[in-house]
Amino acid sequence: MRWTVPNILTSLRLLAAPGVAVMFLYFNRPYADWFALMLFISAAVTDWFDGYLARLWRQESKLGAMLDPIADKAMVVIALMVIVGYSSMSPWLVLPATMILFREVFVSGLREYLGDTAGTLKVTKLAKWKTTMQMVAIATLFAQGVFEHYLVMSSFGMDTALVDRVLTGQDEDLLGLRWKYHGMVWAGQGGVLLLWIAAALTLLTGWDYFRKATPYLRG
Repeated sequence: MRWTVPNILTSLRLLAAPGVAVMFLYFNRPYADWFALMLFISAAVTDWFDGYLARLWRQESKLGAMLDPIADKAMVVIALMVIVGYSSMSPWLVLPATMILFREVFVSGLREYLGDTAGTLKVTKLAKWKTTMQMVAIATLFAQGVFEHYLVMSSFGMDTALVDRVLTGQDEDLLGLRWKYHGMVWAGQGGVLLLWIAAALTLLTGWDYFRKATPYLRG
């Protein structure tokens, strides 16, 4: 095994995956949302850098090829678990998250069964777009949590009627409730939309892998 810079970055991304969940164990919100968001974005950026540096420096290795998809899946699965857990099991999040998790388990099972012939399931460009969309959707949903809790903190002690008057422009917005509210709405709705797009791409790539594996499953 060669511990090159790309491999170290991939390993750090793998270690960062459980760190996203740990943030919510040791910090209160919205600080947990902030730390999880920054950790997730930092890890997602290394996903591009480790592959780029490996190709640039000709340091591609079997260790990196093995760790890279594991780190990606760990980041996505753990982050989705946290987001769904704090969403009060909203079906708009549970359904696409379930599709994504099902596909990841299904394709991993296919690769394990195929063994030496698993090379037929090489990562495609569409699969890379799928991973990128998943990362963007999850980061947006973490941002929604940040806006939501700053909105709650800013409106603490206000009655519902006063908050409504501020949000509708009838009263002066001294605490920035409006931009926090709109940030929460746009990040929430945008994150859900991106997650559904990611789920569609996830199922599409899963079907593509199954189609390629079909000749090895006959008999």
